[in-house]
Amino acid sequence: MNILDKSDEEILAVAHPMWDDLIRFSNEGEYGKFIRNFSYELLFGLNEIEIGKQFAKSELTRNLDTNYDFLGLIRRNQHVTVLYRMRSTKTEGEWLGRMVLGYEKDDTEGVVKVFGASIF
Repeated sequence: MNILDKSDEEILAVAHPMWDDLIRFSNEGEYGKFIRNFSYELLFGLNEIEIGKQFAKSELTRNLDTNYDFLGLIRRNQHVTVLYRMRSTKTEGEWLGRMVLGYEKDDTEGVVKVFGASIF
């Protein structure tokens, strides 16, 4: 399967709820729930100690505003990058949110996974 075969509307119907979950679980510090839609490839490369520190110490990742602006999609290879304008409930300013979506290589069930997620 290739996520690039989906329309923008089909991608966003999956992407927005996944992004909502990432925001919620980041704010709540729920690491196990935060990574539940991550691809095997992403999970394999994560440094759980560093992510744990981020959840514990980062004011931004624990205070994300749930109101965000969708900025656009970037399609490349077997993935689509979804871009969001993010704000904090504690710090003034704006950040760029990025979530990379696609299918696992051996996926036969059509389950979209997160291959990257960041706010910078």
